[in-house]
Amino acid sequence: MIRILIADDHAVVRKGIIQIIKDDFPASFLQEAVTGEQLVKMALAEEWDLIISDISMPGRSGMDALLQIKNVKPNQPVLILSMHPEDQYAIRVLKAGASGYLNKDSASDDLVKAIHTILEGKRYITSGTANEMVSKLHQPSNVILHQILSDREFEIMKLIAKGVATSVIAANLSLSISTVSTYRARILNKMNVNSNAALTLYAIEHNL
Repeated sequence: MIRILIADDHAVVRKGIIQIIKDDFPASFLQEAVTGEQLVKMALAEEWDLIISDISMPGRSGMDALLQIKNVKPNQPVLILSMHPEDQYAIRVLKAGASGYLNKDSASDDLVKAIHTILEGKRYITSGTANEMVSKLHQPSNVILHQILSDREFEIMKLIAKGVATSVIAANLSLSISTVSTYRARILNKMNVNSNAALTLYAIEHNL
């Protein structure tokens, strides 16, 4: 019997994932987490054959949870299942130790295949992610600015671009306002812009 932990803040998404898994693994043991904090607590408290997690959740993000889980359990397989396009997060989460990245739009078709691949001890990489990785290898000098940001900087950059207030970002990410302001200054410097409006324009132009 395989043990799978599913983390997503939307009940309908969790139920859909559970149904897909149950159809192919009827004897599986499935548990649910709703927040990043709950995910980390459950992930570290028990043994799991696979963890399936969203990126965007209340409080601690899926990326933060992934990093903490892999720090304690480096061999824990984690599949990131997200609404965000592959070109935004796939390579980031793979570098962070995830066993695969899957867009929710293709989950009904590819989730079972991804699970089988990961349970075999392999990484699940879609053709789109593979093509992007090859493209980066052949174009080392063609750096896209947002790709030089750290995972935390990238997360905060997207929130700033959405118009989320500094105080709200700080509360959601459990950071101080001054820390968020420091991140903002670093992001503006790396992105070579001087305002939140410029970040928003960049995010729109790059479909972020």
